[in-house]
Amino acid sequence: MSPETAKSQETKTKLLEGALRTLTEQGIAKTSARTVAAAAGVNQALVFYHFGSVDELLAAACRYGAEKSVAAYRPRLAAVSSLSELLAVGRQIHEQERAGGHVALLGQLLAGAPTHAAVGPATSAGLDLWIAEIEAVLRRVLAGTPFGEFADPAGLARAVAASFVGIELYEQVDAVGAGAALDALEQLGVLVAALEELGPVAQRAVRHHLRRMGRR
Repeated sequence: MSPETAKSQETKTKLLEGALRTLTEQGIAKTSARTVAAAAGVNQALVFYHFGSVDELLAAACRYGAEKSVAAYRPRLAAVSSLSELLAVGRQIHEQERAGGHVALLGQLLAGAPTHAAVGPATSAGLDLWIAEIEAVLRRVLAGTPFGEFADPAGLARAVAASFVGIELYEQVDAVGAGAALDALEQLGVLVAALEELGPVAQRAVRHHLRRMGRR
């Protein structure tokens, strides 16, 4: 990589990081070429030079942020071996993302999607990265449970992601209620763990019951 290319990439990264920081700290209403450039420590003309518009910068920042977060948690998700463990890891990720300001960031991106044309698709693409990781875990862990032949991992992954997004947004107006929702998911995890620990005979009985229910 030439020095010019390296410097250009460094500037783009500064702008992406600056956009994420501005969204988190000041909100989307106050996110502009000027505020992002100030956060990045560069001339605001570079926003348009590298990205064309503030909206395109925000979209790129959304993808960049999602890719960084997913990459950071991928090893942990790859080590998950049960549904109950997935729920526990999900709560840990939620706590860490909240502490890092990423929950507030997601709220700002969702709030800005109706008025910033490029932000909605980029936010959806970012969420799809999480959904793909969750689906991979579900396909792996469901295969060894009574639910394996009945569950839809793709649909279930979206349901899990949507639940956590909803809880993250809910937490901003009712932290106690959001905590109760997370506690309820943990209780569900206990029930799932109990099913996972059933012996072969009991698991066959569960499968038989699920097949019978599915034929109704």
